[in-house]
Amino acid sequence: MATIYYEKDADLGVLKKKTVAVVGYGIQGRGQALNLRDSGVKVIVAQRPGGPNYELAKQDGFKPLSAAEAAELADAIILLAQDTLQAKIYQESIAPHLKPGKALGFSHGFAILYRLVTPSKGVDVVMVAPKGPGSLLRSQFLEGKGVPALVAVHQDATGKAKHLALAWAKGIGSTRAGVLETTFKEETETDNFGEQAVLCGGVSSLIKAGFETLVEAGYQPELAYFECLHELKLITDLIWSSGIQGMRRRVSDTAKWGDIHCGPRVVDARVKENMKQLLEEIQSGKFAKEWIAEDAAGRPNFTRLMQQDDRHPIEQVGSSLRKMMPWLGSQQLTAHSRQQTAHRISQRKSQRIVGGKKIRRQVARRS
Repeated sequence: MATIYYEKDADLGVLKKKTVAVVGYGIQGRGQALNLRDSGVKVIVAQRPGGPNYELAKQDGFKPLSAAEAAELADAIILLAQDTLQAKIYQESIAPHLKPGKALGFSHGFAILYRLVTPSKGVDVVMVAPKGPGSLLRSQFLEGKGVPALVAVHQDATGKAKHLALAWAKGIGSTRAGVLETTFKEETETDNFGEQAVLCGGVSSLIKAGFETLVEAGYQPELAYFECLHELKLITDLIWSSGIQGMRRRVSDTAKWGDIHCGPRVVDARVKENMKQLLEEIQSGKFAKEWIAEDAAGRPNFTRLMQQDDRHPIEQVGSSLRKMMPWLGSQQLTAHSRQQTAHRISQRKSQRIVGGKKIRRQVARRS
């Protein structure tokens, strides 16, 4: 059983006199930076100028720096850029300023496990990986709740690496829900496997195969789209909230019987063997090497395969059918509105009315 840490197990005081740099102000970076700042941590942000994330950081009250400037000033550096960018950012901007006693943090172990980043022995190397996007991390934090996370220590140079990681987890709100202890290797390999075999690769391939089977049998593409893609959300929402058996208790008996009797005929022993092969490629580093090489070559196969699926009939049919369902667009708008609302709430919470004048809280000035 995993070791799970909660609020009582973490001390934010560990970060009290430290400066934390969040490198990368994407969805995850923004959520973590804002939550840490609201928890009283001195946070600085590194983000390249010229893009929307740079402007968003400024709107949120940060003064974005270069990665090198942030790394020089910070005691703890949290690298939240994309996997394929982390090695370059680290080598060019972080490593020269990573003095002994500092800490380097990640929210995914890819760069460390596959040795794209190899920190010197004098620094702590830790991971806190929230099990949800930064937007959810932020909205839950503002509601006084938290998103579960994983915590791991790759290198404990100071003897206090786990304490720092748990303080980080507490600062973003995850100890409110629970933080599970793991390793960089376990987190990376299970994360990559889940994406390839089930969450992205498995699901999208299953959807397309079902759609193609119905269309090739002469059924209307529109009906195939509804049955194999559109209604999937109902099922995944039920599984997400109640588990597989909870979903089964909420669908018809015909659907239950089709699930337990026919499902294993589709996802059979051969599929599991294919999954085992994928896992072996992840464990051996083959997957990582192929992806790194693909990115270095300019992503020709990545681009070709993405364009190929852009032309798939399920995308053409789906584009037309979604126009019949305006509430889908409104759901996207609602999600955006929730993010904007969270931003406004954050701004209001960082101000107090004193003598009729708005004064920034001290924790906001620290950024």
